Amino acid sequence: MLKKLLILVALLVVVLVAVIATRPSTYRVERSAAISTPPELVFAQVSDFHKWAAWSPWEKLDPNQKKTFEGPEAGVGASHHWSGNDQVGEGKMTITALKPSERIDIKLEFIRPWQATNSVEFLFKPEQAGTQVTWAVNGNNDFMGKAMTLFMDMDQMMGKDFEQGLANLKALAEAEQKKQLAETEAAKKAAEAAAAPADAAAPPAPAQ
Repeated sequence: MLKKLLILVALLVVVLVAVIATRPSTYRVERSAAISTPPELVFAQVSDFHKWAAWSPWEKLDPNQKKTFEGPEAGVGASHHWSGNDQVGEGKMTITALKPSERIDIKLEFIRPWQATNSVEFLFKPEQAGTQVTWAVNGNNDFMGKAMTLFMDMDQMMGKDFEQGLANLKALAEAEQKKQLAETEAAKKAAEAAAAPADAAAPPAPAQ
């Protein structure tokens, strides 16, 4: 009886390993959102890691996480390292390439609770009403990663965070645009007000 049970268990393990081996070796999670601002305004919020705290979906999971920044203030070579609780873990992001107002490529390294290296891309496509922003991550599944896909949906798990992040980014960028427009209008009115007395005091043109 014990021998038969062991054979059955062994067969189940073989079947499970075979099923896991057939799981996809790569994955991609992608979400997009329409934002009513020019591409350059949204691009500025993403190309500078110092600004991520205002819209990142993971920021509130651990407000006390430790963050360090290296390299330039923004752009290629800029990196951001974070270490926090079990919800945010530990990792590092580095901007590897970009095309102003069009694309940003990021190397994403997870350190804790698991180790992995993924590639992240942000695409900014101008539209009549503003900008379509696409946020995507590409990764590889090792054997353990394939096994995890039997119990959780990576697209669903990460996708909801991307959707929240894009919603935050939309609100931030559109609020920034309103602020800039208000400042421009205020400066214009101030300039007109400053010029008005000078115009009024100017002597009348001589009669022809």
